[in-house]
Amino acid sequence: MSSSEEKKAGFLAIELDGAGYENLAAAVLAAESAGFHVATFADGRVPGRTNALQRAAFAGPVTRTIAVVPEVDTVYTEPFHISTQLASLDYVSGGRAGWIVTAAESPEAAAAVGRSSVVGAALAQEAAASIEVGRRLWDSWEDDAVIRDVATGRYIDVDKLHYADFETPSDFSGPGYSVKGPSIIPRPLQGQLPVLAAASLVGGGAVPADAVDAVLVSAPTPELLAAEVRDVRARLGASVAVVAELDVVLDARGEAAVSRAGTLAANGRARFVGSPADLTELLDALLQEADGVRLHPAVFDAELDELSRLVLPELRRRGSLRAPIQDGTFRELLGLAPAENRYETTASGAGK
Repeated sequence: MSSSEEKKAGFLAIELDGAGYENLAAAVLAAESAGFHVATFADGRVPGRTNALQRAAFAGPVTRTIAVVPEVDTVYTEPFHISTQLASLDYVSGGRAGWIVTAAESPEAAAAVGRSSVVGAALAQEAAASIEVGRRLWDSWEDDAVIRDVATGRYIDVDKLHYADFETPSDFSGPGYSVKGPSIIPRPLQGQLPVLAAASLVGGGAVPADAVDAVLVSAPTPELLAAEVRDVRARLGASVAVVAELDVVLDARGEAAVSRAGTLAANGRARFVGSPADLTELLDALLQEADGVRLHPAVFDAELDELSRLVLPELRRRGSLRAPIQDGTFRELLGLAPAENRYETTASGAGK
């Protein structure tokens, strides 16, 4: 077959929010063993629970192939802290970290940090600024800045550290701020962590398409997902990976999916309710349109049993699912080129 006729192979991500912290290691290892390429971690600000980034940092060292990608808020979290914590996550995961950018209205979070609530278009402004700060700080150390020169007693070559020199634009809706830099953490193993965001937050005067590496696409029903993926790809261009979002309720443990779905609240994402065989058909078709699909299981353990036994093996047999990359990076999974350092080259632009 010619390259244009070859069957496209995509990747699968799974949201681990349904896995409790006490069995998080077992859950992420089970997802990795099943063949999932990415584990994501929601940050629902649940009282008494560690946040998404902390859970990802716990999962990173115990795994080998699966990427660990937390949601991190860009509105009420300091951009400098986001950047350094994500860089640390990239180190503890061996270069398998990513960042799902979130920016949502949250009066409770605003009150907790003592600022007014951010709404409307200002949310995208906050997200875009935080992404730019993060990327500049990741580049603020050149790859060979750490020299460990025993003879001179120098650990760092200071000439290879750079100021980020970020200032919010003049039309910034919220309180303006600046970040001088450099970072307090060496450049991440990947150089630049892949950045993901909801497609609704990207383009059209919001977060620039070239600021992100992938977008998450939602639709009201599973039947509309493929068309929405095509629309988003046409709007944002081929340089941004497209990941479809799908809630999954399966026939599992002797109970019909329809019965199980009746107890679950709707959340706006497309929801598949049915058998593993029918889900396999849907994913097979979706992976020909999208670069990947992120599954949100109704009950993590129950759905994972069916996914690992009946769905992923069949997708691999059909050639719809790519093989995990042993000791690879998240950038490699997304097909991204090595990240250039904006301060190390004369090339213009932000070099994702």
